[in-house]
Amino acid sequence: MPINRGRVATVAITAAVLLAAAGYGAYRGIQHLTASPPPAPGCQAGTGTQAISLDPGQAGIAAMIAGVAARHELPRRAVTIALATAMQESDLENLDYGDRDSVGVFQQRPSQGWGTTADLENPIYATTKFYAALVQVPHYTKIPVDQAAQAVQRSADGTAYSQYDYVAGLLSGYLTGQPERGVTCWYTPAAAGRPDLTGAVQGLKQTFGPTGRNTVVLGVNTGRSVKIGVKRDQGWTVTSWLVTHAENYQISEVRYAGYIWKAADGNMGWQPDPKGMPQSSIVAG
Repeated sequence: MPINRGRVATVAITAAVLLAAAGYGAYRGIQHLTASPPPAPGCQAGTGTQAISLDPGQAGIAAMIAGVAARHELPRRAVTIALATAMQESDLENLDYGDRDSVGVFQQRPSQGWGTTADLENPIYATTKFYAALVQVPHYTKIPVDQAAQAVQRSADGTAYSQYDYVAGLLSGYLTGQPERGVTCWYTPAAAGRPDLTGAVQGLKQTFGPTGRNTVVLGVNTGRSVKIGVKRDQGWTVTSWLVTHAENYQISEVRYAGYIWKAADGNMGWQPDPKGMPQSSIVAG
């Protein structure tokens, strides 16, 4: 498998943690959230000294990885392992090239039975295949992250995954609501644009699966905005997906659990919502 290359996620962290966390220096320091929107779209998970900066594409893939895990009722540890693997293999990017015939987020090889090149360039397919192999690893939730990742990937240098286990653990928490409101993005919506709610709902279903009584997304009602019923313990995973994909679908705001996120000032994070929303419903538009 190829080693890390190109753009990577960035983390600001204290000197003490830098000394304690192996490989944490691979991530660039970032500035704290400020009142002025940045000039270019961006995303951030967490705040302060443990904040992680991602570009929207990286953030969208990270949220998708968490979403597919939720669909298959996998624990947070599975998300951590998948994120660490994707950081090492592709910098959280859906690559159409790699070592030999490796492609995609996890640099899986068609010649090794992972699927066709076209399949593996679909991040949802690639992630689903990764998890299907991961759950076959004995005690994968208890062994070190790099060992679990290597058992799936069989890379030339399996120790390389260990440099991302700490930051992947942080990011998996933010994406799954531990703590809540951990993910934000920002971009400037088109002045005359309308959100592509149909596309957003389709993307949700592709990631989280069909709606139903026992699924992540319980139901969807679409009008001027989209109202999404969700399982209570998966609500922030779904909002993370919506926020990180907001620019794709021109979504300008998301409301959930008494808080609101707005694209235009998303660098300020989630703010108390004067309207309030029931815990089981997300409203986006």
